[in-house]
Amino acid sequence: MIKKNLILKRKNNKPILYDLFYEESNTPKPVIIFCHGYKGYKDWGAWNQVAKRFSDKGFFFIKFNFSHNGGTVENPIDFDDLEAFANNNFTNELDDLEAVINLIKTNKSFNNELDTSNISLVAHSRGAGIILIKASEDKRIKRVITWAGISDFKSRFQIGTDHFNDWKEKGVTFIENSRTKQQMPHYFQFFEDFMDHENRFTIKLAVKKLKIPMLIIQGAADSTVFEKEARLLHQWNPNSELKIIDSADHSFGTKHPWNDKNLPTDLRKVVENTIDFLNELAL
Repeated sequence: MIKKNLILKRKNNKPILYDLFYEESNTPKPVIIFCHGYKGYKDWGAWNQVAKRFSDKGFFFIKFNFSHNGGTVENPIDFDDLEAFANNNFTNELDDLEAVINLIKTNKSFNNELDTSNISLVAHSRGAGIILIKASEDKRIKRVITWAGISDFKSRFQIGTDHFNDWKEKGVTFIENSRTKQQMPHYFQFFEDFMDHENRFTIKLAVKKLKIPMLIIQGAADSTVFEKEARLLHQWNPNSELKIIDSADHSFGTKHPWNDKNLPTDLRKVVENTIDFLNELAL
């Protein structure tokens, strides 16, 4: 069963677009919630093939677009709402994830298909920081898995540089989207939101609090998030498992669009390692 582009409406908040992948059997299945990364979206690259692979292996898989990722309900792939993108911040993304968790805990239309006591969070790149913070705060989360996950938010603001000072002065900065060639804006509120909640948004502190199983998967040839970040995450939680995939890049071989029904070799390894980790814990 594949249900695409469902809409989670929220009072006084932007809607969240989400997908469900599961084998309909009227049997509760372990839940995986997947979060995309920076300038990402739920349909990027091979994420649909990834979702199908997990559902084929007996999981209830949900992926969604963060509400301020720049996409819209009408066009979830391109970035038609740059004002929303400019107003995104970590508080918004954590609130979005909370809303999705609440959805699967309360929605009666598919509750016979999922086990609400068995929720795992999986995320790519910047999304990993969000799920690590959420997992440290929410006892409903039983496992957390990062794919090329970042270890720190603050350093990426480049505080004190000419770029940062220009951003502060003008109130907005722009970054080019390599696919669409759009100049995507960030308002300075993004940094202010981080500083207002710095302790909460410090990934190191969140990871050190974790008492649940944690898997860290990293590509050795990742030029966006370096291997040392994965090793830091592992260092902060020595009970975690660390898997380094030789020669793998930041997206584990996938790109957008991805028209092959099969996963690229490295991403298949990521998925297989994740499934093995989850199944071993279930024994």
